[in-house]
Order: sequence, then structure tokens, then C-alpha cells
Amino acid sequence: MTAKQRNKFACDDARMAAANPRRPILPDVLRPGLALVFCGTAPSRASAAARAYYANPGNYFWRTLAAAGLIAQPLRAAEFRRLPEFGIGLTDLAKRHSGNDDELPADAFDVPALKRRIARHAPRLLAFTSKNAAQAALGHGVDYGAQPEAWGRTQLWVLPSPSGQARRFWDAAPWRALAQAMHALP
Repeated sequence: MTAKQRNKFACDDARMAAANPRRPILPDVLRPGLALVFCGTAPSRASAAARAYYANPGNYFWRTLAAAGLIAQPLRAAEFRRLPEFGIGLTDLAKRHSGNDDELPADAFDVPALKRRIARHAPRLLAFTSKNAAQAALGHGVDYGAQPEAWGRTQLWVLPSPSGQARRFWDAAPWRALAQAMHALP
């Protein structure tokens, strides 16, 4: 993506926020009774432009869901609203900003709002799709996998980022372990 394109998306974010400061870049996919909710930091520029979660073609998210056994059939980013069919939801820490983590304003992550959403919908599992997201939400360093703490009755997990920019850290094993934990839920 060129600098001109990045600036255009940043301006689009600013225009959307000014027009409706309460409107998120991407809608939450949440409802009571979900087994699992994935939480990222913020939509990428590609996701914001496509208005779909994990929409960058280099992102492993959608192919990993099926390969790890989290969903029964492969889905495309544009089909993100179908995830509740599989007991899965989506949200982000930054609902009104998009881009790389290092480009986000310091106040982009709204941890109290995330905790309220999770408390309201009470999924059994909450999986952060990067260490950055988990550390921002939890306030301390984390390892991949199940975490020793919980938010209420929601067990917390940390996964390697599926982003193409984090490829050197990629490991599908924690994603497969999460799938096993999800399928073992009563």
C-alpha cells in the first residue's frame, strides 16, 4: 500500500469518526451463548476498506479457522457474519481506528468497553489474536495458549497473530489447541 493510500484510509477513518463518533469501523459479531470470541487489536487498512474482519489476502485467519478445526467449512472474510453459526464471534480492542498497531493513537484501545462486551455476552472462551492485543487488554506480558486468569467465567487465550506482517512468529499449534478446548466445552 502506498503512502497516498494509507493517508486516504486515515482520512476516511477521521471522516467516519467525525460523522458518527460512535460508529465502529467493523461491527461486533457478538451474541450470548457463543463458545468463542476472537479479539484483535484493530482492523487492518484492508479490512477497513473491505468492511470485513481479517480481509487482507496475506492474513492466515480464515484459512486457519478451517485447518485448525474451529469451523466445519472454509469461509471468506466477506462471510464473517456467518461465524455465529459455528459458535464464534468477533471484536477488536480499537473499534474506531484501523491500521497497523504502531500507527494507532495512544487512546485507541478501549479495554473497559471490551470487558463490558465480554461480560454482557459471556462467551466461554476469549482468544486474543496477537500478543499485542492480549498485553494491551491484560496489562502484562503473556505467553501463547490458555491464560491462568479469566474474565468472569470466560477463559482467556493468546494466539500468534495471523497477520502477514507477523509471519516470523506464526505457529498454528496454539490455534489447534484452542479448537480442542472449544470442542471439549460441555
